[in-house]
Amino acid sequence: MISIQLAIMIPFIAALMIPFLHKKLPRIHVGWFVLIIPTVLFIALTRFIPSIAEGKTYLNTVQWIPSYGINFTTYVDGISIIFGLLITGIGSLVILYSIYYLSAKESLHHFYSYLLLFMGSMLGVVFSDNLMVLYVFWELTSISSFLLIAFWYHRKKSRYGAQKALLITFGGGIAMLTSFIMIYLMTDTMSVREILSVIDPNHTLFIPALVLLLIGAFTKSAQFPFHIWLPDAMEAPTPVSAYLHSATMVKAGIYLVARFTPVFGSNEIWFWLVSCIGLITLFWGSFNAIRQIDLKALLAYSTISQLGLIMSLFGIGSIAHQLGAGENAILYTQASFAALFHLVNHSTFKGALFMVVGIVDHGVGTRDIRRLGGLMSFMPISFTIALIGSFSMAGLPPFNGFLSKEMFFEAVVNVSQSNLFTLHTFGLLFPIIAWIASVLTFVYCMIIVFKTFLGPHQPEKLEHEAHEAKIGMLIPPIILAVLIIGIFIFPNLLGDYLLRPGLASIFPSLGGMYKPISIWHGFTPALWMTIGVIVVGILIFRIQSRRKSLYFPPGKWTFDQLYNSTLEQIELRGFKITELYMTGSLRDYLVYIFLFFGIAVGGVFLLTDAFHLDLSSNAPISLYELLIVFTMMVAGIAIIFAKSRITSILLNGVLGYSIALLFVLFRAPDLALTQLVVETVTTALFLLCFYFLPKREKENSMQKTKRVNIVVSILVGVIFVSVALSAQSGKLFESISAYFENAYELAGANNIVNAILGDFRAFDTMLEVIVLFIGGIGVYTLIKLRAKKEDENVENQ
Repeated sequence: MISIQLAIMIPFIAALMIPFLHKKLPRIHVGWFVLIIPTVLFIALTRFIPSIAEGKTYLNTVQWIPSYGINFTTYVDGISIIFGLLITGIGSLVILYSIYYLSAKESLHHFYSYLLLFMGSMLGVVFSDNLMVLYVFWELTSISSFLLIAFWYHRKKSRYGAQKALLITFGGGIAMLTSFIMIYLMTDTMSVREILSVIDPNHTLFIPALVLLLIGAFTKSAQFPFHIWLPDAMEAPTPVSAYLHSATMVKAGIYLVARFTPVFGSNEIWFWLVSCIGLITLFWGSFNAIRQIDLKALLAYSTISQLGLIMSLFGIGSIAHQLGAGENAILYTQASFAALFHLVNHSTFKGALFMVVGIVDHGVGTRDIRRLGGLMSFMPISFTIALIGSFSMAGLPPFNGFLSKEMFFEAVVNVSQSNLFTLHTFGLLFPIIAWIASVLTFVYCMIIVFKTFLGPHQPEKLEHEAHEAKIGMLIPPIILAVLIIGIFIFPNLLGDYLLRPGLASIFPSLGGMYKPISIWHGFTPALWMTIGVIVVGILIFRIQSRRKSLYFPPGKWTFDQLYNSTLEQIELRGFKITELYMTGSLRDYLVYIFLFFGIAVGGVFLLTDAFHLDLSSNAPISLYELLIVFTMMVAGIAIIFAKSRITSILLNGVLGYSIALLFVLFRAPDLALTQLVVETVTTALFLLCFYFLPKREKENSMQKTKRVNIVVSILVGVIFVSVALSAQSGKLFESISAYFENAYELAGANNIVNAILGDFRAFDTMLEVIVLFIGGIGVYTLIKLRAKKEDENVENQ
């Protein structure tokens, strides 16, 4: 079988090769090359299914940073294989769809590079067993999704949607990283598998880690109130929406909850947060979906709603960790089983619907429901796919969504009858909220079908004449539509080979107990709830149909407005803070740098009691040295009070020449000569430059400036000298100078300084020369560009 590490890295390697293939073979659509990758990976992953169904798991480790316990460890079990098959399987269909959807004029090599980057990142997330490696791939999904959402970067809405998705999901990622660090502190392991057996639920960090982990999961899976990024992300091309926002990226948070349910599921906070946030998201998404006039926006909110449904099921299923083995436990493990089942079902019907909406938009040039209608005659195949996908999402037979929706109703009914977690008080709200949200779900599913494909045709409101899409664009949604019906007919084929092993990964101690999927359960409360959904949903849809517009504007206060106002305030405050220190004055910048140096270094030395003064081993100081140092001190202080530039330059020269005299006294003629030459050239250049500057104007603020200069100078001087003396007094090792004193024998050089620069520091010197060379090239380039620009301006005149 293929190595999982290799399977993860193949999309990354291919992403690097795509631009070269696009350039070398411009006449061949690069999508055909890309299609090979997920198809091969999907086939390779299917080979794991028989052994995974038998209860086997696969663990493989490649060392990365073993000293910190960070290794590229992959783990293949029931949960990861489900997600891996969705990532590669849906990915293959989306790439085939995109070949016909995207124009050849688009930047296809960029698009497919981003898509492969995202695919590899998602595979890394679901197969990683190491917390830090999982986090790296998690953030890579955020970056690659940002690039995909902003693919049409010339559109303002695309840039806005990409930024919004990145900020929210990246913020959640930071929370998740904090949780991972807390988990490591509690367990002393980075392995997700090992955490379960060693974590202490009574640890003080247990609850904070739980909450922060869920924040990361909720942001990625667009749970309330972090859902606001998903509708704006619909500005991405339809293949991106069909892949990221129905089958993969938004499922990453779902995966995280499923993977860590064995770790945190026994705590009631986990149950309340996951199940309640899921139910709120389910209702809020469906409520907003029926308000939309754009088909893609409608599908965005329906995705939010369906993700909430799956999340709530995982929360309900966590009750089984409280019950242990037994008949009652099976009732709640069935909820997690339903979550996995609906996870797969949602990928099929939502992927098909996104593709159909893309076909409609591609064919008639609009997604506005008010302008659509009567397209069934022109797009019979698209209509059939939309009918199958919508009715499956509405939970109607004979489609797979009906089976998982019935299991969802059974789960919320069981919750209402539970005595755990005070559910005997609040449990009744679960089926009520679930039923109301399902009614709204039924309504927006009917809107997709009847408002788009039935009713009067309005050709005058369409940008293009309605027509059916090319067969290549229809094949992927047709395959998904066939799966929708096939799963309904043979549900236990999926259940036995994929869902049961996935359930065993969530409940390892219960052995993956579940009831086989049955199409007919009799006249149960769940069936009566479904019948009620259909009856009430039809009534609401008919009432909505009589309105001239399905849309009514949002209220004054929304989460989007809160997000926008928060960003505006951050930007405004950021500008104000920046204006405080970005004054355009070099003097101010030097003051900031010196103050930071003095406070930071001095503060650390004071806190650690690192100041140490021991002059006993120092050489005696001669009278000449004292005179020269005193002269330098007088010159340095006099510069501050100098009233003319010439005086300042000359006093600065006194400092430089005094240092040269010290080198002479210390018997370093080479250094003395170098210092004299440099100081002479510097002084001459200063005099030349200052000659052309305007005369200084006397200002009242100069006295204040001088006082600040004195304070900063004294602070930096004291800190620097104290650090130097402390370093000299607190030697931990013998000086290396004795080694360099033997320069003649080691390097054959009579001059120790030359030996150090030319032999001992040869590479350092060479790199310094290279830096100067690069800087020279930069200066030369700027001069040439300026000269070229000036020539162009002359020609234009």
